[in-house]
Amino acid sequence: MSEWQISDEAGGALAARWWQWALSAPDELSPVADETGEHAGWRQPEDVWFLAGTYGGRVVRRCEVPSGRRVFFPVVNVQHTKLFSRKPMSLDVAQASAHLNGVPLPLTEFIAPPFRVGLRMHLAWGLWTGLAPLTPGQYVLGIKATTTEGFWVDTTYHLTVTD
Repeated sequence: MSEWQISDEAGGALAARWWQWALSAPDELSPVADETGEHAGWRQPEDVWFLAGTYGGRVVRRCEVPSGRRVFFPVVNVQHTKLFSRKPMSLDVAQASAHLNGVPLPLTEFIAPPFRVGLRMHLAWGLWTGLAPLTPGQYVLGIKATTTEGFWVDTTYHLTVTD
């Protein structure tokens, strides 16, 4: 099991693609709002598998990931539509971690280039990580983060990598 080494430019572009994927889902199919993993496969791109973040709190999801796909996901992230906002484009993170089968994964800060969803332009920041394609089998991915403002996530993914 190995992490995916992602350059800043590629990571920013992936973060923008992830947000476009996440924000384009209708509410009833949203992988981010999904608490079980039922909608994890919603409109996945062919070159990477996105795992959804959450709106905060504790979530346990189960999903299948095709073998041969890299996996990309946020540990904690934020976006907004004000291109010239004075609002900071980051979060004050007190703690953040991701573990695959108990092994810590490196986190990287990526700032997405401005991207469009519908008619609106967005900006985004986050702590992200990625996985090289996993061999078929069962994996447990733990994602945890807290901010100094009191926002927190505690997500567990039970991943089945299929042939």
